[in-house]
Amino acid sequence: MQMTPDETIVFTLGSWPVNATIVNTWLVMAVLVFTSWLVTHNLRPDVPPNRWRTLLEVIVKTIQGQIEEISVKSARHVLYFAGSLFLFIAVSNLLTVIPSFKPPTSSLSTTMALSLSVLMAVPLFSIASNGPKHYLNTFIQPSIIMLPFNIIGEFSRGISLAVRLYGNVMSGAVIAGILLSVAPFFFPVLMDMLGLLTGLIQAYIFAILATVYISSATNQEDPS
Repeated sequence: MQMTPDETIVFTLGSWPVNATIVNTWLVMAVLVFTSWLVTHNLRPDVPPNRWRTLLEVIVKTIQGQIEEISVKSARHVLYFAGSLFLFIAVSNLLTVIPSFKPPTSSLSTTMALSLSVLMAVPLFSIASNGPKHYLNTFIQPSIIMLPFNIIGEFSRGISLAVRLYGNVMSGAVIAGILLSVAPFFFPVLMDMLGLLTGLIQAYIFAILATVYISSATNQEDPS
C-alpha cells in the first residue's frame, strides 16, 4: 500500500514512527507556544502594551465575546478550550503559506483527534456544571427508550465535526489544484488569499460548534 504524504515516516523515536502530520503538528504547537511567550513574557502593569500584545488581547476578547453570546455557564472555562481549538486550527491553516508545509488539519487522524477532544469535553463540562446525575439523566430523556439513540447522537457529534473539518480542508485543496492547473500564472496569489480566509472560517466554525455542543450540555435544566 502506498502511503500518502502526511503518512510518510520522517524519523523514528525508538520503535515509534513519526510521520509528517505529527511533525507539522509539533511545528504548529511550537509556533503557538513561542508566540505566546514572546507576547506575554514581559507582561506587567507598568509596561505599556505593544502592538503584538494588543493584537492578542483583541483576539482573546473577540473569542470571549463570541462564547458569551452562546454559553451562559462557565464561559471562562469554555474560552480556554474553544480558544485553543480555534488558534490551533487557524495557525495550522495559515502556515500553508510556507512552501511544502501541509497543515495537520488536512489529515483525518488530526481532525478525529480534535473531534474526540470535543466529544470528551462535552460530558466533562456538563458534569462539572450540573453534576453526574444530571448528565446521565439526559440520556433517558424524554423516556428510557431513547437511551440507545441518545448515545448514538452523542458520538455522532464527534464524527460530524471530524468529517466536516476534514472535508472542508480537502475540498479547498482540490478546488485550488483545479484552478491552478487551469491557469497557473493568474490564480496563485488569489488562491493563497482565499485559502487563508477559508482556513480562518474553518477554525471559527469548528470552535463555534464545539462551544454550541458544550453550551447545550451545560445550560440544560435538570430533567429529573
